[in-house]
Amino acid sequence: MRVERLPSLNPVIRTSRYNTAPSTTLLGSLGYGDHHGGGAEALRLAGPDNKTKQYDDGVLRKRTQVETDVLAREKAAHELADALPKEISTIPTIDLFLPEALKDAVFVGHLVTDLDSVGGAIGAAALYNGKAALASDINSETAFALEEWGVAKPPTIEEVLKENPDAKICLVDHQQTSQMNPAINPDNVVGVIDHHALQSKTIVTDRPIYIDIRPWG
Repeated sequence: MRVERLPSLNPVIRTSRYNTAPSTTLLGSLGYGDHHGGGAEALRLAGPDNKTKQYDDGVLRKRTQVETDVLAREKAAHELADALPKEISTIPTIDLFLPEALKDAVFVGHLVTDLDSVGGAIGAAALYNGKAALASDINSETAFALEEWGVAKPPTIEEVLKENPDAKICLVDHQQTSQMNPAINPDNVVGVIDHHALQSKTIVTDRPIYIDIRPWG
């Protein structure tokens, strides 16, 4: 029977074939003095049969799916690393892509207001520099969440449209007209952010609009 020591938290000096300069690190949770994570470690500890991981003291274990995927992409990883700029100052700055159609829009959920429709509207408004609105009064769960995290309750869509009748509208957590607040003019809808299936009564528009529908949740 093999008895292994509990992981130590004492610093050790280690080297690998991908990092020839010694570096100080903490021992990993597996308790092996030379253990460290990452693709380089998966390559360094590759077993002789290409299906196992062999530690320096001879312990063999079956390779995980993640490690298998890492090894399968070794060549591509090296090509990507070689293509990276050598100096950090040469890396270009890339602005976050935000669709123009959604900037300054009003983000509003469905009539049966729940936490994900309100939370989605608030998050989208923050991301796209817009404004969140409620399609109906919030339920107790949503009220608790807003109070718990100190988030202001959005105004109703009626209040928003009273101030700006021609405001751009983005539907959140729905795309069916049966779930849309009747105060919303379909001609002013510029986008849909949703995760539901496209079924009956899906909104029809006269022009292309921004659509982001993904099977999440």
